[in-house]
Amino acid sequence: MKFIPNALSNKLGRQMLKAEAGSPKILFVAGVASMVGSTVLACRSTLHLEEVLEKTQSDLHTANTLEHRDYSDQDRQKDKTIIYTRAAVDVAKLYAPSLILGVAGITMLTKSHNILQERNAALTAAYVALDKGFKEYRSRVIEKYGSQEDQEFRYGAEKVQLQDAETGRKKTVVVAAKGEPSIYARFFDELATEWQREPEYNLYYLRCQQSYFNDLLHARGHVFLNEVYKALGIPHSSAGSVVGWVRGNGDDYIDFGMYDETNEKAREFVNGHEGAILLDFNVDGVIYDLIDSKTEEKSRWYRG
Repeated sequence: MKFIPNALSNKLGRQMLKAEAGSPKILFVAGVASMVGSTVLACRSTLHLEEVLEKTQSDLHTANTLEHRDYSDQDRQKDKTIIYTRAAVDVAKLYAPSLILGVAGITMLTKSHNILQERNAALTAAYVALDKGFKEYRSRVIEKYGSQEDQEFRYGAEKVQLQDAETGRKKTVVVAAKGEPSIYARFFDELATEWQREPEYNLYYLRCQQSYFNDLLHARGHVFLNEVYKALGIPHSSAGSVVGWVRGNGDDYIDFGMYDETNEKAREFVNGHEGAILLDFNVDGVIYDLIDSKTEEKSRWYRG
């Protein structure tokens, strides 16, 4: 029996954690429902507003037309004040439920937005820290072992037997294995709105877009991945809204990955034998927090 409270506590804790995780969605749905309910109540209250106005007009008419020797102008003014006050209270009572529900709906929608904004900021900060740590780790590997070993560590390595064309002797060499595409890779195929059936047109279009975004990178200083996706007719992604390229932060150029010599499909696309291609973009990482700092450095450089 002594374990029952702990079991109930654990179950309650899990339910509270689930509720907290889904709180933005819950608040959003409740907020929308509250706004709809507020509108419905306001419409219903308006139907009864005419009764309040008619009663008020009737009482005012009585107060204005009543003539009696014991009924002074001061009494008439007091009665009119009471009538107006009572009418205001009646109108407030009519619309109070609608107003309260509307305020509650706005509060819940605002709270939902704030929670999502805080979570996005936290996720961005975590991604930035992770990306920074990975880049620092790779730089230390390159510094100690060289770029070749870095590629082997990153993509894995495999042994390949090569035969010398002159001597005919075989030798075993270690080469970097081709890794999986990055999470930013996308197919440029018939599902992309800018794709055409002519392979030559697609290659020319991709070249032009790559050149344009490189010019934009050097002119503006930054490019978001979603901007490239949009130009190619590829749907946006959540990561694409915060990752991209910043001048002075990485390679300083944008590469769509069309000329990857290790990718046979890419070679076939470039040679006009394949109509679609998997584009793997060389993004610098999260740039959301770098734009302002790079702009400030550029401004200082212009000022001399």
